[in-house]
Amino acid sequence: MLTVYGDIRSGNCLKVKWLLDWLGRDYRWVETDVMSGVKRNADFLARNPAGQVPAVVLEDGRVLAQSNAIIGYFGEGTAFIPTDPYDRARMYEWLFWEQYSHEPYIAVVRFQRLLGGKRTDEIEPRLMERGHAALARMETALTGADWLVGDGPTLADLALVAYTRVAHEGDFDLNAYPAVKAWVARVETAFGIG
Repeated sequence: MLTVYGDIRSGNCLKVKWLLDWLGRDYRWVETDVMSGVKRNADFLARNPAGQVPAVVLEDGRVLAQSNAIIGYFGEGTAFIPTDPYDRARMYEWLFWEQYSHEPYIAVVRFQRLLGGKRTDEIEPRLMERGHAALARMETALTGADWLVGDGPTLADLALVAYTRVAHEGDFDLNAYPAVKAWVARVETAFGIG
């Protein structure tokens, strides 16, 4: 059976779970607490040398890591990957941007506040500035558009909603980004995220 190692508090792990649930795939979820050190034990590292979650063990025993690679694998053949080459490239552009210019700020601040117990005044200002810059870029892209790419939800929407929907847990107020806030609701509906 397909096995997913993930921490339910992680947006990167949740995007894999949400897609598998939407697709109706059977899988075994192995809760892997990112704070416990289990990702550094020899058994886990033998499966996934990067020592990160999510990690998926396919039915044939092969392992796949990195959330956007995983959703790309399971998204093959679905409407969530555009058939038009330009739109598909734009989807990948957002996926790469998410891991480089969004997640390192929105998710990191959320992690520091929620799991690290840091007060707002203990958060590095640069992280907040870049998180707001990421949300502002999304606001611009979504003003007058329902989706990040094309006329329907893609993996870009799924990837970016994971941490955007909980940005408030890192003191990012989505009320300042009305197009992003409306988009979050659309993506949650499209993927059945509750």
